[in-house]
Amino acid sequence: MDDLVTARLLLHPLSPPEAERVAAGGPADGCRWASGYPTEGDLVGARRYLTTCSITGDPQPFGPYEIRRREDGLAIGGLGFHGVPDDDLTVTIGYGLIPSAHGRGYASEALRKLLRFARESGVLGVRGDTEHGNTASRRVMTAVGMRPVARDERLTYYSVAWTDDGAPGAVPGAGGAIPGAG
Repeated sequence: MDDLVTARLLLHPLSPPEAERVAAGGPADGCRWASGYPTEGDLVGARRYLTTCSITGDPQPFGPYEIRRREDGLAIGGLGFHGVPDDDLTVTIGYGLIPSAHGRGYASEALRKLLRFARESGVLGVRGDTEHGNTASRRVMTAVGMRPVARDERLTYYSVAWTDDGAPGAVPGAGGAIPGAG
């Protein structure tokens, strides 16, 4: 699968061997990681992906992506899908950046591209969540068109949906806590 390209970023779909390197926390020859990558979230995402691969096979293009800056090729974070679309053609996403990459619009740029890719791939809804105190993540999801749909004691849940004709619609299960988000 090809990289997804934005103005400043490459979203590189991880292969199982690449995910193994991320999960181990060390790049292979030729890999270029910025200081602080991978984060704990990247490690968790790589392990989740490897578990999925071992149980049901590689879900790509609905797996993890490494966020790389186009200017220097350095990996600065990750984002991706938590698995293939469910029966309602809805997916759950997650994302994160190393601290030195915060505040530059990279997360919004990457997530906007991932949402566009999801929609072009036939997905009708996308879900995500963030801790109540994570103002930056809440702003990112709002900036890309996701809206808060539920809260629990720790998390705020967000979603965006499209109908088959591309118009905005309701996300299935958006009336309460969203199973599988997080």
